[in-house]
Amino acid sequence: MPHLDDEIRQLAARRHLPDTHLDRWLSLDEPSRAALMEAAGLLRLRTGQLVVALDLLDEIAVRESVSIASVLARPSLHRLLSAPGSVPERAHAFLDELRAMRFPRLRETTARLEAAIAAMRLPAGIAVLLPRDLASDELTIQLVASDAGELNRLIDLLVEKRAELSRILSMIGGGDEV
Repeated sequence: MPHLDDEIRQLAARRHLPDTHLDRWLSLDEPSRAALMEAAGLLRLRTGQLVVALDLLDEIAVRESVSIASVLARPSLHRLLSAPGSVPERAHAFLDELRAMRFPRLRETTARLEAAIAAMRLPAGIAVLLPRDLASDELTIQLVASDAGELNRLIDLLVEKRAELSRILSMIGGGDEV
């Protein structure tokens, strides 16, 4: 479809999409090219986001022996394309959903870890942060206090929660299950 291919080339030029990715996009079947063009337009995907989306979509399609168009037609992705809200937030959620489809065990593990953190019922001054995509076995704990008394209270609470935090850290490293 020449008109669609021209639109794809124009978007690729505006985004400075690497030729290798443009060629991969243009080599897709027509419904997949069109579906990706629609997603890229609705979410205003930036260059890096477009590269990641194309890579993830390709991996999902190959692994599941389906077309990229059929992946993009899934209800969870379709909802994100038409959902209200800010475009950058929707684009981020779109890529997160693609990652979850590509790495379902990562999604399950992250959900278990987040549930274990929530079950600790930590106050607002303590944030327990998981590594992005669980790519490391490090746990980050942030404290926010406006005076020494509050800081001491938060530290004491962390000491009380030491065993639970250690268990979460072990889970990140592939140990205990929740």
